[in-house]
Amino acid sequence: MLNAPYWDEIKWTDDGLVPVIAQDAATGEVLMFAWMNRESLALTVAEGRAVYWSRSRKRLWRKGEESGHTQRLVELRLDCDKDVILMKVDQIGGIACHTGRRSCFFHRLEEGCWSEVDTVVKDPATIYNH
Repeated sequence: MLNAPYWDEIKWTDDGLVPVIAQDAATGEVLMFAWMNRESLALTVAEGRAVYWSRSRKRLWRKGEESGHTQRLVELRLDCDKDVILMKVDQIGGIACHTGRRSCFFHRLEEGCWSEVDTVVKDPATIYNH
């Protein structure tokens, strides 16, 4: 598993990561952005669910390990430069963002200021045990 030949096609960053965009497979909505290393990519393929590399925690992060809002893998794509992965997923629970919103991209530039334009689906205090 850790010597998958498809890795040779990917242009990894100097620190061994590749950016990943998670997209809802049914609607096309962009849900979030994250990073993967070789191990997290291999685990994602093997388990059929999103496993990322958390740069802040310096460890593997199975999406939904705390919240239960997992991402089931539907399809993986590699961009034309082979340096960005697009992962089409089924977002379990309907929430991808730790703020309790459907998508992490809820700020929109309006008249020179960032506005929160998407509502909170569920209060994060009820999702996570902080």
